[in-house]
Amino acid sequence: MVRFRHLAAVTTGLTFVLILLGVYTAAVGAGLSCSAQWPFCDGGLIPQSFPSFVEWFHRLVAMVTGFFILGTAVGAWKYHSQRRIRGAATLALAVTPVQVVLGGATVFVYTPVVQVAHHAAALIIFGALVATTLWSYETARAPESRAADATAGYPTDD
Repeated sequence: MVRFRHLAAVTTGLTFVLILLGVYTAAVGAGLSCSAQWPFCDGGLIPQSFPSFVEWFHRLVAMVTGFFILGTAVGAWKYHSQRRIRGAATLALAVTPVQVVLGGATVFVYTPVVQVAHHAAALIIFGALVATTLWSYETARAPESRAADATAGYPTDD
């Protein structure tokens, strides 16, 4: 369970960094540098300018973060019996594909509505991961939670 708590915390932190990078990416109009191409940019895979590098870097961090979100959701189901932890991690995972589609839409349709939807989805994911992380640390401190996990057959040692 210690490993899961650390994974959840790292995933939450990585998601926060990704949101900040996304704000920077949108602020400099890096998605526009891709000339309405997604998943490609500048006609291929190699960035041709600083803005397209920013866009590609954002995409790379988003991909890594997506795998961390997947791992956190799997870990929640594997190591926790609490519905709220599983539910929050699953919510983050369920919104992730929507976030990817909205991210692609920001390249094709650079409008305030698409930008707001993309950032709103990011905040839903981030909020769900914050809840997952906090609840997993709360569970570690509550003796009755350890007793319930032991009764359910889940490992309780930290």
